[in-house]
Amino acid sequence: MRETILTEGAETMLIKTLLNKVEHFKSFVYKAVSFAMVYGSEALVVDLVARSNSRPECPECGKLCVTYDTRGARLFEYMPLWQYKVYFRYSPRRVRCSVHGVKVEALPFAYGKEQMTTSYKVYLARWARRLSWKEVADIFETSWESVYRAVKHVVEYGLANRKLEDITEIGLDEIFVFKGYKCLTLVYQLNQGCRRLLWCGSHRRVKTLLRFFREFGKERSHGLKFICSDMWAPYLKVVAKKAPNALNILDRFHIMKKFNEAIDEVRRDEVRMFKEQHQENVLLKGRWLLLKRPENLSEKQTARLRDLMKLNLSSVKAHLMREDFQRFWNYRYPSWAGRFLDNWVTRTMQSNLEPMKKVAKTITNHKPLILNWFKARGRLSSGAVEGLNLKAKLTIRKAYGFRTLDGLTTALYHTLGKLPEPKSIHRFC
Repeated sequence: MRETILTEGAETMLIKTLLNKVEHFKSFVYKAVSFAMVYGSEALVVDLVARSNSRPECPECGKLCVTYDTRGARLFEYMPLWQYKVYFRYSPRRVRCSVHGVKVEALPFAYGKEQMTTSYKVYLARWARRLSWKEVADIFETSWESVYRAVKHVVEYGLANRKLEDITEIGLDEIFVFKGYKCLTLVYQLNQGCRRLLWCGSHRRVKTLLRFFREFGKERSHGLKFICSDMWAPYLKVVAKKAPNALNILDRFHIMKKFNEAIDEVRRDEVRMFKEQHQENVLLKGRWLLLKRPENLSEKQTARLRDLMKLNLSSVKAHLMREDFQRFWNYRYPSWAGRFLDNWVTRTMQSNLEPMKKVAKTITNHKPLILNWFKARGRLSSGAVEGLNLKAKLTIRKAYGFRTLDGLTTALYHTLGKLPEPKSIHRFC
């Protein structure tokens, strides 16, 4: 490694002074600062030595021990300075611990066999929250794996130091991910002012949600007041068993999603009938006319929907049933809302639209949970859950490159977990 020693003047003193100002290590001293060729490019190398009267620490128990021997010099990548990469050069000591035997000493600026300093990991991880991991790797002339290790370090620190007290509202949902894991179950905290990803687990199974409650703890689970979820029966049973004090809410989003699925099924059946009978397809490009709320339609779409309303179509009937049901959300009291629900179900079951009848049966089966929406006075909505799900999907796309569940969950916790970070000395990141 070719080296050029900087002149003992302003340049050397300035770099050492800055390092002592922002990154001072109690038992270590900055020595020479030099230019050197590192991995084919010119870089700044800062030599560190242990103070003569200092004793190394055991990495396992933190006890001060005697020095066993000294290893060869190692380079630890630090945050870049202007156009140069910066490395700390240090020869680690091995300690003789009475409990753990011979170990390489604990270092305040790096961990284990890692070749990056802790400060540089935090620096990369913060940029990785703003840009894709590949872009960060390209900008700082490092590898995607290095960015991943930096993010993983910050996430592990955050998970170990985050606070899980005063969590009273959570939301459960799932998203589709890469091949090999069809679904990923996500649990969010939905408390006002603190909405974040709490936990994620592979697949959509009863065991998955049971694992969350086991890790969350019995006392915290009993302290939950509101849980927002979809209508999947196994999840509802787990919630009822593990969080008995919580009000399980099936809110507006998941219910109206069932309506839209039914309307679309009726429309497809009707289009298929038109084709078989060689009739004009009056529903051509009419899917969103029926699925969107009337107030969200454009003027052209409103005019076309008005024309469709004049026709005796099953799709139009299903659309009108959904719009009639929207009055349900305007009620203030669960008792009145329950009466409306019963009347609507009775009218729907007298129709000949099987998909809408299926929705009516689902609503009847989940009536108590649906009415919980009024008991919570609309304070909890899965709209927040769906918004976080959208961010989760964007995170998966932004951090492309991983092929493991570990990489996926690390990216999600990093972006959505609102985790505490290790102390950073660089505020411009």
